[in-house]
Amino acid sequence: MKPTVSLLIAAALAVSASVSLAQHAAPAAPAPAAPAPAKPDSAAGGARYAAVCAACHGPDGNSAVPANPKLAQQHPEYIVKQLQEFKAGKRVSPVMQGFAATLSEADMKNIAYWAASQKAKPGFAKDKELVTLGERIYRGGIADRQVAACSGCHSPNGAGVPSQYPRLSGQHADYIAAQLVSFRDGVRKNSVQMNQVAARMNDREIKAVADYIAGLR
Repeated sequence: MKPTVSLLIAAALAVSASVSLAQHAAPAAPAPAAPAPAKPDSAAGGARYAAVCAACHGPDGNSAVPANPKLAQQHPEYIVKQLQEFKAGKRVSPVMQGFAATLSEADMKNIAYWAASQKAKPGFAKDKELVTLGERIYRGGIADRQVAACSGCHSPNGAGVPSQYPRLSGQHADYIAAQLVSFRDGVRKNSVQMNQVAARMNDREIKAVADYIAGLR
């Protein structure tokens, strides 16, 4: 029995030594930190914008075509989100989906930050008969139909809230009206909040608030 006891003692000592070595071993090296996201390249964004976007949205982001939105001074996060959703088909537009399909994530970010750095040109309200109604809706909503005031999300002067709500100030009235109708009719589906708001507005109210937004500063 003595050899068996000796073997058991030897095995126990070996295990003890292994535990002791493990306890005194050097701590594991920390995992390498994830690389920081690349900063937007404004020069690359300007070049890509000129090649892909300028024909419709103007060379400086101030579209001269009322059906095409101004992109100058728009929040870059909003532009990136829209381009991603055009590319994925979440926001439907055959024209924009085709252009967005050619853009990488870096392209989208570079273009968005370049456009945001451009100065937006002011717009003007055109329909004097409707602008008062438009102002009332923008600032106070439509209480009896539970339409929230536009200013609550897009700010009193239409500047919006970065990374949350787009800038509207000075945007073309035709473009704003078309988007509100698309939200109302369920054609544009990439904002449930806007679908719900626009669903409670009639054509006259949409036209009025779009015209008022065009003249916001």
